[in-house]
Amino acid sequence: MLKRRLVPVLYLLDGWMVRSQEFQEHQYIGDPVLHVERMIDWDVDELIVLDIGRGEMTFEHHRQDYRHKPVLTLFDFIQRIAVECRIPLTFGGRIRTIEDIRTRIQNGADKVSVNTILADSPQTVTQAARMFGSQAIVASVDFRRVEGTSRVYLRHGREDSGVVPAKWARRAQDLGAGEILLNAIDRDGIAQGYDLEEIRKVVDAVTIPVIACGGAGHQKHFQQCLNDTDANAVAAGNIFHFTENAYPRAKKFLTQARSDIRPLTENRPA
Repeated sequence: MLKRRLVPVLYLLDGWMVRSQEFQEHQYIGDPVLHVERMIDWDVDELIVLDIGRGEMTFEHHRQDYRHKPVLTLFDFIQRIAVECRIPLTFGGRIRTIEDIRTRIQNGADKVSVNTILADSPQTVTQAARMFGSQAIVASVDFRRVEGTSRVYLRHGREDSGVVPAKWARRAQDLGAGEILLNAIDRDGIAQGYDLEEIRKVVDAVTIPVIACGGAGHQKHFQQCLNDTDANAVAAGNIFHFTENAYPRAKKFLTQARSDIRPLTENRPA
C-alpha cells in the first residue's frame, strides 16, 4: 500500500520565516534555521520550503550566536538545512532558468518547486525533468475561485492565467513534472479546511501524486481531505507553527484514524 504523507510547508521572506494569509499578508514568526530544526526533530515525512520574496534576492537574517555560523545567502540556508535534513527537501521560489534549478539541487535540495516558468518557459521544465528526473520537479499550482470558477494564478497570486487547475496540472505533467503542489490561495491562512472539490478534479486529471495545500486549521481537516479525495499528501504551513509538537500530534491522530499513513517513528515526540 502506498503510504500517504503529511507535509509541512515553510514560507521564507527576506531571511525570516513567515505566516502567510491569502498570499498577501505575511507575519514574521522567527528564525528559519530554528523552524527547520524543529521539523527535523519531529522527523516529518518531508519538508517544503518556499522563498516568497519578490524583486532582488535578499537574505537579511544573520544569526550571531555561537551555535551556528551566520547564514548570509539563500544558498547558505539551503546548504545548512540540507546537511541537517534526514528527510526529502523541496525548495521553491525565484526559479526562472535551468541554472536556478541546478544550483538548488547542487546545494542540497532533493526537489524544486516551479511555478511561473510553467507559463514563461515550459521548455525549461521539460529540460529539467530530463536532466534531473521527473521526481525532482514539483509543479506548484496556485488557484483561487473567481465567480464560482477556479483559475490558476501566477506571480504570487497576482496574474490570472485564465486556465482551470485541472488543465494546468495536466499540462505540467505533460511537460515532465513528477508531482503537483496544489495550493488554494483564498484558503491560505484561513483555517477553514481544504477545497475538496478542486482537489478531486486535479487528482482525476493527472496520474502523478498531488499534494493538497491551503486551508488546514485542525487535525480533522487533514483527515477529511484524505477521506474525501485521493490526494497523495496533505500539506500545511501555519498550523504547525504555534502549537508544541503540532506535527507529531497530527500524525498520531491520522495514524489512529487511517491505515495508509506513514507511521510515527519510535523516537518522535507525541
